[in-house]
Parts: sequence; C-alpha cells; structure tokens
Amino acid sequence: MESLHDASHAVAAIRRIDAVPTLLEVLCEITGMRLYMVAHVSAKVWTVCALQDDLHLGITTGGPLAVRTNLGLESQASRTPIVIEQASTDPRYMNRHKRGLYQVESYVSVPIFLPSGGYFGTLCALDPKPAGVGQPFILSTFKRFAALIASQLTQQLLREREQTALHDERATGELREQFIAILGHDLRNPLQAVTASSELLLRKLTDPALSGIATRIKTSACRMSALIDDVLDFARGRLGGGIALELTEVENVNTGLASVVQELQDAQPDSTIISNISVDCSVRCDLGRLQQVASNLLANALTHGVPTSPIKISARADETDLVIDVWNAGEPIPAQSIDKIFEPFWRHSVSASRHGLGLGLHICSQIVRAHDGRISVTSTRESGTRFTARLPLCLPAVSHSAPEAAETADRAKANGYSPQSVSA
Repeated sequence: MESLHDASHAVAAIRRIDAVPTLLEVLCEITGMRLYMVAHVSAKVWTVCALQDDLHLGITTGGPLAVRTNLGLESQASRTPIVIEQASTDPRYMNRHKRGLYQVESYVSVPIFLPSGGYFGTLCALDPKPAGVGQPFILSTFKRFAALIASQLTQQLLREREQTALHDERATGELREQFIAILGHDLRNPLQAVTASSELLLRKLTDPALSGIATRIKTSACRMSALIDDVLDFARGRLGGGIALELTEVENVNTGLASVVQELQDAQPDSTIISNISVDCSVRCDLGRLQQVASNLLANALTHGVPTSPIKISARADETDLVIDVWNAGEPIPAQSIDKIFEPFWRHSVSASRHGLGLGLHICSQIVRAHDGRISVTSTRESGTRFTARLPLCLPAVSHSAPEAAETADRAKANGYSPQSVSA
C-alpha cells in the first residue's frame, strides 16, 4: 500500500482528489492572493502536491520547494496555522521578508492533519503584495479546506487497503485452487493403483469374506475417484474460465444415457429408477459431459429422494432442444435454499446425507451452460423435485467453455421461474 510519508506517493494521492483544484480557485477568489499550494512536508523538504500559480514563479508540481520560498518554513516545527497580512511591517517577519526569495508580503499556512493524527503537510498561499487575510473567516476557510483534504486522503488510504486486501484474497484463492487442482491430479495415479489392485484381488480371491473386503476397497476407490473428478472440474472451471467441451455429432444419445442409468441402478439395486429415454435425432454435444450431467442429477435424486419412491429420468428432443428431466419425491428444497442450488459446495439443508463435496449440481450447471443451454429446478411438496436441463440441438463446431456462475437469484427472476424454482 502506498504510504503518504513518501513524497511521490503523497503527490499522486493529492492528484487523485478532484476537488483540490477547485478549492485552490475558491481561496484565490476570496483572498485575492495569487499563489496557492498543497505541500507535503517532511523533516527536510516541502514537496508541492497541487499548485495554482498566477504569479508564474516557476514552482512546479511534484518538485521540492526552495527553503527560502516560504516565510513559515522555519516555524514548521510548531505545525500551527500562520497568518501574515504584511510581512514588511510585521516585526516578527520583517527580516525574513527581506531575505525571502520572492519578497512575500502576505502569507497563510494551515497544517493538514489526517484524522488518525498523522501530519501530512500544509495548505498555504502567498503573494508579494499585501492582502487582507486577517479576517477570521479567511483562516476558518483554510482550516475547513485542510480538513476536507485530510478526509479525502484518509478515504484514499482506506480504499487502497481494501483493494490490497481484495487483491491478496484473490491471489490466495487462485493459489488455493491451483493447489487443489495439482493435488487432485497427483492423487489419481495412486488411486488408480488401488482400483487396479482391488480388481485383481476380486479375480483371484475365492474366500467370500476377502472378496467382500476387495469389493469395498474398489467401491471406496471409485468414490474417491469421483470426488477427485469433481474437484478437478471445479478447479478447471475456476482457473480456466469454464469447463471445456469436445463437441461431436452423437447419433445415438440414448445408449450413452441408458448406460448411466444402468450404472447407478447396479450401484443401488434396492432403488427404483424409471427411465424414458427416447431421443430420435442426432445431437451435437460432448457425450461424456452429458453423461456426467445425467449421472450427477440421478445421484442427487437418489440421495435426497424418498427411498421407497421411484426416481424418474426422461430424455427427449423437441424442435430446438435436447431435454433431460430428473424427478424425485421427498421433502422440497426450502425457499431460502433454492436460489443457491447451483452454487459450489451447496448442500441440501433438509437431507440427513452429507456425502460428497456439494459440487455436483454446480458442475452440472457449468456443463449445461458450456453447451449454451440452461438448467432449472422446481421443488414443492405436492409435485416433488424436478431438475430440467435443456441443451440446444445445434451448436457451433468449436468447443465451448462455461463462464463463471452468475448470481442464481437474478437468473431465476430473468427466466421467469416461481419463488421455488431456479435455473442456471
């Protein structure tokens, strides 16, 4: 952060205060004096930060002020206001007037103290001719303008601190996400070794108890792999501007989606999944990512739905879109939570389950948006919870990437959904 103890930073700070030139003009008009300045004052030098010089004395902004330019410089240690109406007749300043570089007759100087108590410098004016600066309102005006400048400087310091803190927070966030991405990538190799070893054990072992242990190892490894995939997708989306797609013309989307349904049904044989997948046209999409959307939505429905009620998934094509719909019965998503449903790390507040990282629905929304589509949810006690993803059938040949998630509540209003529905 810039320090006002540094002369160059002090000059820059005063230049950023738009009101300073106007303040100097006002002082010129009410006093008739012809040189005004805001100066940063250190133990050894005055630095001109802002200047109005109708005397054309050759003083420049940003440069040091000659020691003998100012009648009050020697008295600066007191840091008190100085008002001189006519130096040549004032016994306190007659000798200084004779030695002065510009033969100054009238001089006003008011210190600028920051609200914290720190001393910045001075607001001053001078003229080689006498000026009527002895009236109380002149000094009062100088003091008020000095206080205004000090207040503006303080606000600048606060903004700089906030900007610095925000920059540091963003840098820390990016570093954290990079670390997560690297860690997730590096964990995949040992995890693949665990998965391969469990599969080998399953093929070799004949003891049912040992086979059961190998099965649990494989199941846990697959779950860990899924969590790592979610973390990597999230990190790619945050660091790279979105989830990248590899678009191809898929002639039979039905087969790809049906395999997802079968995979989840095999994993949870006690659950009932009713599927109605009938897409009667080719779809330009990233099939792997499309399967990921279907898998995440189905897994979410299985987790939060009523165990005794079936889960329903349908896929169809209308005139413009591929429509994937997943429904489950159960407690509705609370109104205060539904507008956060597609945010990262969101968890269903009414569910006892706390499995996963809370990234699945966020990643779904990013994949759908990367396809130039939209995803929405409605949830009521009477009608259940329904997620609907709509992806356009025609996409450009180039790959897409999903933008950062926008404010979910704003999207809901823009798309015209009811208070208990939201889209991304």
